[in-house]
Amino acid sequence: MDSPETNPTNEISGNGKAPDSAQASPGTAPQDKLPEATLADLPEKLRKGATAAGWTELMPVQAKAIPYLFSQRDMMIQSRTGSGKTGAYLLPLLEMINPLEQSTQALILVPTRELARQVATEAEILGRATGVRCVAVYGGVGYREQLDAFKAGAHLVVGTPGRVLDHLLRRSLTLEKLKFLVFDEADRMLSMGFYPDMRRVQAYLPEKKVSTYMFSATFPPAVIRLSGQFMDHPGFMNLSSDHVYVTETEHVYYTVPGMDKDRSLVRIIEVENPLSALIFCNTKVRVNYVTVVLQRFGYDADDLTSDLSQTAREKVMKRVRQGKLRFLVATDVAARGIDLPELSHVIQYEPPEDHEAYIHRAGRTGRAGASGTAITLVNALERTDLMRIGRQFNINFQERTLPTDEDVEQIVSERIITLLEARLRGRDRLQAERMQRFLPLARSLGEDEESNNLMAMLLDDFYQNTFHEPVVPPEAEEAPSPRKASSSSRKSSRRQRGSRQHSKRSSR
Repeated sequence: MDSPETNPTNEISGNGKAPDSAQASPGTAPQDKLPEATLADLPEKLRKGATAAGWTELMPVQAKAIPYLFSQRDMMIQSRTGSGKTGAYLLPLLEMINPLEQSTQALILVPTRELARQVATEAEILGRATGVRCVAVYGGVGYREQLDAFKAGAHLVVGTPGRVLDHLLRRSLTLEKLKFLVFDEADRMLSMGFYPDMRRVQAYLPEKKVSTYMFSATFPPAVIRLSGQFMDHPGFMNLSSDHVYVTETEHVYYTVPGMDKDRSLVRIIEVENPLSALIFCNTKVRVNYVTVVLQRFGYDADDLTSDLSQTAREKVMKRVRQGKLRFLVATDVAARGIDLPELSHVIQYEPPEDHEAYIHRAGRTGRAGASGTAITLVNALERTDLMRIGRQFNINFQERTLPTDEDVEQIVSERIITLLEARLRGRDRLQAERMQRFLPLARSLGEDEESNNLMAMLLDDFYQNTFHEPVVPPEAEEAPSPRKASSSSRKSSRRQRGSRQHSKRSSR
């Protein structure tokens, strides 16, 4: 969203340098700025698909992004869910794929099975007249239908990284002829814990150039590093708001029940899953309370107040700077002077009493060319005050629906399946043989309430110990792209990464 620091003249970045660190600074307009596309510019077969989908014109993200995808230049495109980004990449892909070539030419990686189904359905509607065959690939279902689609020659594969990796390991899918790679909702893929699988998929990409497009609602430092590992000198386009310019910070709020703020915060954190967050409260008492709540729910959290001794304060800050503390809860006074370049989120448990303090709080994220998210929790009365802050500083706040317990259950279930499948893939033959002795017990669990509680306890312990220490992209220079390596070095790289991941699991 727009903020007082936004520069409305900056639209697209392409300075010839890959944004491989948080120091990347997208915003300089390139010399080769392309004109917007219209529906009339598209081939007739795609216009027929658009008509079948009920479109009368292209949405802004489509009009602006489509020419850059057709140029086959690597692009980072910032765009929120519901903005029309799916059509922005599907239309060019459907035109550039050769339906006469019996091979997978485009791979779209998405964070959830629901999105995989949605994208595949839209591809089938838009591409009916193109002859392009598409398949959705995701876990939680059998392999037969997906295997049949591969045998028939699927040109376009839409899938979650884990299930795509399963097929690559089984050799039922090959990416040797791949021409296009799309990351849809890249920030959410990282928050779901897919980073290790994404890197393992990368080892199967062909040696030749693969045009890569990354769509994300935000580009925090971790996502920017991810782009540096998969992309070659990408351009940057921001279409996250009604105004088309670079937006460093997205301002959102949740309206929560006054007596249920602590539980609401937990549900929001589960759904948003910040890679790192600074949580502001107005008083030391509230800071201590929120910290205890988060710790009791299994989060890696600590507090920072003016009551702390200098030694204790330095100990907390050392953990933050080393990336060993995900959630720091603080007052405005205690947080004064803190600079955290890796911060993806600022969460305000309550709006500040001083309106100017909102700018100082929200300004802690979205720095050095990265983008961030500023979240505020408000009750009915506080919402009125937040709207005053918005009018005073020309901030357009986006309201999000408070997640329900069912929403949290669904997203946690998907995450834990992702983690368990990744753990299973990492097992060697001896480990796989060893676990066979527990299969009869596993089949018997869940047959009564006591067994259900045992299984829930095991899953909860696994989730707390594994997911709440997320694996995020290291600096790009520490992970050279296998695409540029030889075949033998790619295999060595895979073995080394597998060994490191196994060692990390063992240490946990």
